[in-house]
Amino acid sequence: MSQNHTELHSSLSEIINGLEPNGGSSSSTASSSSLNDDITPFPSPVLSATSLAGLSLSSDGELEPEVDDDKIVTEEDRAKALELKAEANKAFGAKDFNKSIDLYTEAIALNPKDSTFWNNRAMSKAKMEEHGAAIADATKAIDINPNYSKAYFRRGQSYLAILRPTEAVPDFKKAISTDPNNKAARDQLQLTVKLIRKIEFEKAISVGDTETASSKCLSLLASGACALDTSSSPDFPLPIIPQDPNDRYKPTKEFVQSMIESFKNGGKVPKRVAWEIILGCKRVIEKEKTLVEITIPQGVTCDIIGDTHGQFFDVHNLLNMTTHPSESHYMIFNGDLVDRGSWSVEVALTVFAYKWLYPEYVFINRGNHETNDMNKVYGFEGECKAKLGEMTFKLFADVFTSLPLAVLISASELPVSPKSEGSKPAILSEGKRRFFVCHGGPPVSKDGVTLDEVRKIDRFGRQPGQEGIMCEMLWTDPQEPNGRGPSKRGVGLGFGPDVTRRWCELNQITAVIRSHEVRADGYAIEHDGLCITVFSCPNYCDSTSNKAAYVRMQSNGTLSYHQFDAVPHPDIKPMAYSSGFNFGGF
Repeated sequence: MSQNHTELHSSLSEIINGLEPNGGSSSSTASSSSLNDDITPFPSPVLSATSLAGLSLSSDGELEPEVDDDKIVTEEDRAKALELKAEANKAFGAKDFNKSIDLYTEAIALNPKDSTFWNNRAMSKAKMEEHGAAIADATKAIDINPNYSKAYFRRGQSYLAILRPTEAVPDFKKAISTDPNNKAARDQLQLTVKLIRKIEFEKAISVGDTETASSKCLSLLASGACALDTSSSPDFPLPIIPQDPNDRYKPTKEFVQSMIESFKNGGKVPKRVAWEIILGCKRVIEKEKTLVEITIPQGVTCDIIGDTHGQFFDVHNLLNMTTHPSESHYMIFNGDLVDRGSWSVEVALTVFAYKWLYPEYVFINRGNHETNDMNKVYGFEGECKAKLGEMTFKLFADVFTSLPLAVLISASELPVSPKSEGSKPAILSEGKRRFFVCHGGPPVSKDGVTLDEVRKIDRFGRQPGQEGIMCEMLWTDPQEPNGRGPSKRGVGLGFGPDVTRRWCELNQITAVIRSHEVRADGYAIEHDGLCITVFSCPNYCDSTSNKAAYVRMQSNGTLSYHQFDAVPHPDIKPMAYSSGFNFGGF
């Protein structure tokens, strides 16, 4: 990383992670940035979800209890609010972000006119990836203090986090105009403009290009390009290499497991081997349906793994805990293999290699981070280019669009108990349990969506914003209240327990198993047992102190939950390849 990027990471961390002891900047005399204002709009496809089914995220959004803006604040209120703020700051420092949000909320109820309470709560929400709610809180802080530089910066960062860079630009400019010494905002503005122009340039040069990256790589291999580099052979056995150079390599158990152990020791794979892994995985997954349907035979177990986000050393630990895949042990990786963690290449190659080796025992769902826009901002593109070159990233990006969106996993044996994970009897299909596994949640922007509609989604070559149901399945989140509402993360929507029950009863689903969100215990059983969240990144981005978990299913449909903690990793920070963007562990 360059010195400028290192300095930027440091200055961003001070603003993102530091809590202000008192009011924000009041400077308002500086001139606006001299950067060119003529920026081509960046219509990220995932944003279609913000108006899904007529819902929209507004600044009041009913994301928190209503606040009396006209409240007469007494000195006693102010003093008590400051005490709560001090407790909240401690909770934030201890990485207990849910507690800090609750304490800031109490402080706001006592004194809604202090802008720092709103901005500090926005920082806590951003840590929980509730970027839509963070935008709402930062907006409130700005309404109270229009010269609050750090609130503009906070809001701009959250707009970036949900891939709305053109909306971030005015906030970074305002942060600079109200505080000319805000170097982090100035640097971030330059990087954001650069990102927008880069994406527009790439879109422009791709017009008319109909050949996929996979086809290009196959053509290159056929022409003799990307030959295996024998001068720096890895310290593990290679796949079986055919005599005919036009034939594809073949995986072996010895190769895959040795490669994983080599990754743990800092080893790398030759680019040719990486291409063979990715292309081998593609040949398998492109034959699968959008909704993969499997039945767990008697005596077989199946583990559902949540987000892993490039935390390879925790994935290595997880594989040793759960045992590697085999004919008696299936595994489902439920999306978000990449981004944020700085070993996303190693995680993706590990999972793809296992799918290549065990196509009938390993299953991979697409997550919202297996998308081009997210990879540009959250680090995977930069990491992949640094380790294996630009063409390898394009190959990964192409194959991501072939990943199935969900797995319908059925028991082969009758349940031992009629009880569900909640208070009511289990919903069964032909007397047996079955679970719908997808990254974000079921397609519930409207009632009546069936599994047949999921099966019919044409996923190939598509980004999630190009298909409503696809976008929902990658981005939605459960909420506590009944009904549907705006998502606190600012993309997608929230769905309540009543919505989940209607969908599960319609489709005879025992429970939805999804990922997509940090949970302090690594998993959570919600919506009266009908919605189960599993998250497999312990101490997510080295900043949240959460446990991780995986869910194990027996052949009779019984579920068990297994927690694990983070293990040490080399001193490389999350987002190390994110081209200077640092979201403080978002």
